[in-house]
Amino acid sequence: MSMAGNALLAVIKWFAGYFGNSFALIADAIESTTDIFSSLLVVLGFAYAKRPADLNHPYGHGRAETLVTFLVVGFLVASATIIAYQSIINIGRPHTLPEPYTLAILGAIIFWKELSYRWVLRSSRKTKSSALKADAWHHRSDAITSLAAFAGISLAIIMGEGWESADDWAALLASFVIVYNAYRIFRPALGEIMDEHSFEDLVEEIRIASRGVEGVRDTEKCFIRKAGMKFHVDLHVHVDGEVSVRRGHEIAHALKDHLHQSIQELGHISIHVEPYG
Repeated sequence: MSMAGNALLAVIKWFAGYFGNSFALIADAIESTTDIFSSLLVVLGFAYAKRPADLNHPYGHGRAETLVTFLVVGFLVASATIIAYQSIINIGRPHTLPEPYTLAILGAIIFWKELSYRWVLRSSRKTKSSALKADAWHHRSDAITSLAAFAGISLAIIMGEGWESADDWAALLASFVIVYNAYRIFRPALGEIMDEHSFEDLVEEIRIASRGVEGVRDTEKCFIRKAGMKFHVDLHVHVDGEVSVRRGHEIAHALKDHLHQSIQELGHISIHVEPYG
């Protein structure tokens, strides 16, 4: 849906920007065009990330999803650079005022892109996907670009002759907003690839679930790292020191099964058994 919507919007923006004398709208079209390719990358990333674990990738292929996020960020920065460069060139060139009908087109685009942002962001939260979150922010950046274009065109039309470049200044401002959004996407993805710990809520959920397993007296260390849409866990648990090695092994397996059933997004779970007290 993202790809189909962006393809349609890109065509509308290119034509409306060209015939309506608005570079801000053309800049918006550039943004939508890059959105098509970024969404395609997300789809391909999902397909690869879902591949099961094998001998060479015992933890699965989930990191591909994070790498796709970096590529999406690259598309955002590239589109922002193109928009900023062309805006600076156009500011110094004399050109005609944008057509008023471009405002109606932009209004409809802003509404659609904000809906798309909220829909895709909801999906990213449900799946814990950083690539989907990046794609969602691509929609939001498109809405911001359109909003800046709307403001610039409105100012140019209201103020009249001499204010033609307001449209281009709006496009330039939008390019900086896009770069800022790119950083907001890049930072958490970098944390994932560096195994940065930011999952305190999930750690507490794992500790609570662990206490419900017979034989588990307490939990100690709990390390989590995210790969794609799965969270891999290293957990230390306490059991009675007098139990046999076999019994400790059985408790560890029972705990692992319980955690997988209780928390669906967990992937590989490694459990280290320690004597209680």
